[in-house]
Amino acid sequence: MKIDKLNLDGKKDSINVSEIIFSAKVNNKLVSNVLYKTNANYKGRHAKTKQQNEVSGPTSKIYAQKGTGNARHASRKAPIFVGGGVAHGPKGELAYKKRKLNKNEKKMSVASLISEKKKNNNLVIFSDFKSEIKKTKEMNVIIKKFELSNSLIILDKSSKDKIEKATRNIPNIKITDANHFSAFDIVKFKKIVFTESSVKELEKRYL
Repeated sequence: MKIDKLNLDGKKDSINVSEIIFSAKVNNKLVSNVLYKTNANYKGRHAKTKQQNEVSGPTSKIYAQKGTGNARHASRKAPIFVGGGVAHGPKGELAYKKRKLNKNEKKMSVASLISEKKKNNNLVIFSDFKSEIKKTKEMNVIIKKFELSNSLIILDKSSKDKIEKATRNIPNIKITDANHFSAFDIVKFKKIVFTESSVKELEKRYL
């Protein structure tokens, strides 16, 4: 299928793209499942308390079992004592299972979201950047011209090297490449931008 391709002057051309990625059936249930798993795996669970067997200290009995008139106690490290272990406390990140995402789920969710962006006119494809853009001011002019103020920009390596420095301080813009973005990134931004070469790289990766 053919879709529009723009250059920085605003002139339109066309580019052949894969229907599997850019005109896929939007599977909202799959996308929701992938986003849930991705978000769950992003969270860092670092809180950890020491259980009784992890607290340092002597293991000797506090006092005699009988004859003191007090309750029977064995270890000062028991959860009922100050400085003792914590019963049923958080056990750190390793106690949480990673939710597995298979390759097919990732590919189908990305294709669904890209197709939805295209359907809603939130997909832009540029010709590859030929010359370096050194100043943030110049990049801001391009972003305003094409209304890309909230965009995920997926570039080929050559284009990325030419505009990354000028773009890194602009809020609500993320620069990446075809190998380092997820369905979560696509949902986060209103628009998604490709270059002609990054489209080809994406097709090689996903087809």
